[in-house]
Amino acid sequence: MDSILLIPRKPSDMLKNMINSTIENKKVSITSNNTTLINFQNKKIILAIELDEFGFYTETINFIKKLYEQGFDALKNSSAIILIHGSSDLYTKSCAQNIIFHMNQLGCSFIGHPLIEAIGNLRNFLTMQKVIKSSLEDVCLHCCKELGKRFFEFEIQKFKQPKISVLHSSNPKTSNTISYWNMIKKELNYNNIEEIHIENGAIRDCHGCPFTMCLHYGKQNSCFYGGFIVDEVYPAILDSDIIIWLCPNYNDALSANLTAVVNRLTAIYRTTKFYNKIFYAVIVSGNSGSDTIAKQLISALNMNKSFYLPPYFCTMATANDHKAIFEVPNIYTNSKKFAQIIHQQFD
Repeated sequence: MDSILLIPRKPSDMLKNMINSTIENKKVSITSNNTTLINFQNKKIILAIELDEFGFYTETINFIKKLYEQGFDALKNSSAIILIHGSSDLYTKSCAQNIIFHMNQLGCSFIGHPLIEAIGNLRNFLTMQKVIKSSLEDVCLHCCKELGKRFFEFEIQKFKQPKISVLHSSNPKTSNTISYWNMIKKELNYNNIEEIHIENGAIRDCHGCPFTMCLHYGKQNSCFYGGFIVDEVYPAILDSDIIIWLCPNYNDALSANLTAVVNRLTAIYRTTKFYNKIFYAVIVSGNSGSDTIAKQLISALNMNKSFYLPPYFCTMATANDHKAIFEVPNIYTNSKKFAQIIHQQFD
């Protein structure tokens, strides 16, 4: 698979160093904004983004726009990682969320932890500096090197009989999200699926225990506060190949119960990386904003918790009133398409 380095905007010296540490001696083609003569399918892509002082990345957005003009399969069978440098403490994460979402909608996958972000003063590497014990810049470049190594070596495995866990906190009798999932599940025609209902009060949110305590319990696949997440959710996620999140849009945010699940994953994440675990999402909004939920999931699960982000990872719909999901145009066609997307992870 050929590799391409995309640099839509002139990089700073810091970003140049990040690029060099990431690609090292790999054979990589370099391009900027010209997508006219390039086929970006079946490629390993390193996207290097230089933010301006206001956190804008106009050149990168224009590049993504050109890709959309090629069609929704413009990045089919491609995978990518992202390097971002900005002059302030802000904007790097929101930029990555947005770009990963759009590239994923075009068929691109992302390995777990696909991002190295260098804020202006590099203080986001202070925690890692406690381990590597070098200058902040050297720590950043070390992380870039490790990311490049993982990226060029990584291939997601196919599953003959994948174990699928489905997480939700909705009322099955009234939820448009559950109804949409039931359409998809019917098209999957697959029995090895465990549905876990996160009821109100079942999971306490993370209390931010000291690192050493969290690590101690994480080594036991447990958590100091125990409960439903330790007894039911941890075992399901650790045993699953594919995790599907059913996410109604609550005030343009992930529901409190599912947010608590994400936060409490920190304990087992201390000792277990989820690089080979694939996640999908079914997202339904009452009025608008499904993309905001998709980007939260990308940030929380792919960028932070290291889950693999497959191509076209989410299906989204807008349905407010009870049973309105059944009146959404092309909803049955979309459910069939999404089931087919999930089936692509089957061997």
